[in-house]
Amino acid sequence: MRIHFIAIGGSTMHNLAIALHLKGYAVSGSDDVIYEPAAGRLEQHGLLPKTLGWNPSRIVPELDAIILGMHAKADNPELVKAQALGLKIYSYPEYIYEQSKDKTRVVIGGSHGKTTITSMILHVLNHYRRDFDYLVGAQLDGFDTMVKITTQAPVIVIEGDEYLSSPIDRRPKFHLYRANLAVISGIAWDHINVFPTFGDYISQFDKFIYTIFPNGKLFYAENDDELKKVVHQAKVKIERIPYGPAAAETRDGVTYLEGNIPLKIFGDHNLMNLSAARMVCLELGVSAADFNSAMTTFKGASKRLELILNTSLTKLFKDFAHSPSKLKATIEAVKTQFPNDKLVACMELHTFSSLNTEFLAQYHHCMDRADVKVVYVDQAAARQKGMNLLKEEVIREAFASPDLFFFDDRNSLESFLKGLNVTHLNLLMMSSGTFGGLDLKKLACELNV
Repeated sequence: MRIHFIAIGGSTMHNLAIALHLKGYAVSGSDDVIYEPAAGRLEQHGLLPKTLGWNPSRIVPELDAIILGMHAKADNPELVKAQALGLKIYSYPEYIYEQSKDKTRVVIGGSHGKTTITSMILHVLNHYRRDFDYLVGAQLDGFDTMVKITTQAPVIVIEGDEYLSSPIDRRPKFHLYRANLAVISGIAWDHINVFPTFGDYISQFDKFIYTIFPNGKLFYAENDDELKKVVHQAKVKIERIPYGPAAAETRDGVTYLEGNIPLKIFGDHNLMNLSAARMVCLELGVSAADFNSAMTTFKGASKRLELILNTSLTKLFKDFAHSPSKLKATIEAVKTQFPNDKLVACMELHTFSSLNTEFLAQYHHCMDRADVKVVYVDQAAARQKGMNLLKEEVIREAFASPDLFFFDDRNSLESFLKGLNVTHLNLLMMSSGTFGGLDLKKLACELNV
């Protein structure tokens, strides 16, 4: 098979390219910019394009398929030529389905928690050396890539993102996988640039339920009233199974599953995630006792309460949280786990949704549990997205927090953080961006411990 990737540098795209290369396919690709770690990984496998940019001469009739990434535009010259030649063009979720039609497909959907639930399932299956394929949105310990596609594996576990599939396929990715076993972890409005109303967003999950194969199973979070309504209204022949948080207790800053099984993760949201993962693993033939045992070594997915600094007096956590529901759950988790320590919660408004003044009100009171609240906006990044610059008074009103600290200059933010009294302090850095390029590991070394 000869496969060409247009926009090969994307997070999932380059991992899929490597997976197909390892499967024995002849893989080529193009992009106008490729960042690390994608560039290094592609180069390691001999897949890094020799030159950047789009070149229609790469598109030849002998190609069996084109895989088109979201970074490309609809008028991309390579795409235009592929269309003129009548080549088969896939978005990557379409191609994942084509490669897994004969497998049991597990699809994890939801506005929050899907990466962690997927990671937990992969960790347990890997712990017991089960044969499985996967697609996950974060780099995990014990896994070389974020995508694995083989011929022989009977199961594939897929993180089902609700964002659009490609520039020419406006369907959400998770509509294309046709799950046999599915999870919906909750619904909280996101991607306002694509789904301008909450109703538009909810309808995507309703449609997802209708893509589940007849007689399949759907596990859903029972504490989400909006989700329960969507699940019960769907007229489909599937089994609907609710789940709640796993039974656990916290002692001396450690969470114990069912009283005596120590975990490296914590927080009510993670106990919900764990419960969903356990239900899926039971369906895949892993006993509850074996699941619990394997979870004692699960450290979490990258950027999900990732511990950057851990001393007797200070902890620095890095987290991907950026939407209101994720922000609130992550702050709640750290404050509940370490109730006697001061919590400084610092988040970056970085996505199209979070930088939209119409969406900002969704952040009302979501940082209330933090002792010190900090919001950062990279104005250069906002301008690149074509968003209006946000002012301090607008941010404070949106968060309903008059004592909130606001920064739009990275150096000022860094100086503020370095000036903190870090005795008995937890610093929680939350963003889907980079805080304007702030080096968190360097910051951890320079804090006044």
